[in-house]
Amino acid sequence: MSSSLLLRSSSSKSSAVARRLLSTAKLPSTLEERITTALSDMKAAGTFKTERVITTPQRSSINVQNSSTPVLNFCANNYLGLADHPHVVSRATSYLQQWGNGLSSVRFICGTQSIHKDLETQISEFYGTGGDTILYASCFDANAGIFESLLTAKDAIISDSLNHASIIDGVRLSKAQRFRYKNGDVADLNEQLENAKHCRVKLVATDGVFSMDGNIAPLRDICDVVERHNAVLFVDDAHATGFLGPTGRGSGEYAGVLDRVHLVNSTLGKALGGAAGGYTTGSPLLISMLRNTSRPYLFSNTLPPSVVGAAAAALDIVSNEETRTPLLDSLWNNAKVFRQRMQDAGFVLAGKDHAIIPVMLGDAKLAAKMAEMMLERGIYVVGFSYPVVPKDMARIRVQLSAAHTLDQVNYAVDSFIAVGRELKVI
Repeated sequence: MSSSLLLRSSSSKSSAVARRLLSTAKLPSTLEERITTALSDMKAAGTFKTERVITTPQRSSINVQNSSTPVLNFCANNYLGLADHPHVVSRATSYLQQWGNGLSSVRFICGTQSIHKDLETQISEFYGTGGDTILYASCFDANAGIFESLLTAKDAIISDSLNHASIIDGVRLSKAQRFRYKNGDVADLNEQLENAKHCRVKLVATDGVFSMDGNIAPLRDICDVVERHNAVLFVDDAHATGFLGPTGRGSGEYAGVLDRVHLVNSTLGKALGGAAGGYTTGSPLLISMLRNTSRPYLFSNTLPPSVVGAAAAALDIVSNEETRTPLLDSLWNNAKVFRQRMQDAGFVLAGKDHAIIPVMLGDAKLAAKMAEMMLERGIYVVGFSYPVVPKDMARIRVQLSAAHTLDQVNYAVDSFIAVGRELKVI
């Protein structure tokens, strides 16, 4: 057989193997029917989620696939506008070139470079509490690893009823006894701590900012109750780090109790560069325990060097008063203007003193329809409905950024007013 025939024969066999490998294995009919019905029900209820494809870097004005004109983005966690900041991108690029694409390893084997230790030190110094910091692939991983590692069946977790899904999932992995208190209700927290008084260690877990509502946890009052019961306080500050508080140290600084919080989990994927990564910072003793027992840390690849570089650059910007102040001034002025004009127009808004400003609509289909109509006017927002928020509490969560201009903010409000009147929301 000639070499060309052998080549064609080999190629034909390879294609046949590829077709077999790429074919879809048949699902059990019971699973297929159940999932098909569930997806159909979501579509009928208006809760089915689709993903719009962005064709530009993340910034205040972006391009969306199948749209001929740019749209203004009011739904990103890009609070300080650092996701495409030139210093952040430049540092990420230089770290990529100097340190490589990745480590192909977890931290304790051969996945720790000096830049990872440097970033952990930088985060610890940012909080200024004399603590230590451990990096994770995401804040979700940080929340998944903390409770199982630090608590036993003789201990208790007292968790806010509206805590983020990642906290809920992390709590489920722990053998500790579970108690819930009403959202932000310090009296109920005290009652639940009384109910847990038989437990050896009591850990109170709360979001610093509740991201679906834009509400800030009453940390000063929470600290008083926690200390009265000799408990441990854990705060997830994902929607506060970098921009809440006078110098962006988060909800603890905002409430003036940063030195009374035992553990903070937060993210590098929102205000601090917008890429990925999370961390736990606090007591060196507890951080040492996490390094040795936290499963998401022990069994996940280390953060890529480019992400480390971007986060370090973002922290440099936030830690420097000259670069931080203009960003915070812009962010909070934008939030003030948006909230005031929307309230004056008759919209029902949730939250307070935050860049998350939910426009409350109630009906899931109405929220989805308003989001579609806003996109037609060049405003990119998303409707949130069950199960992300409680039933009949659908909303459009607007998120302001320091990167928005005042003209962009005013155009967004004008568009909300026009669409709101058309849909008879106002």
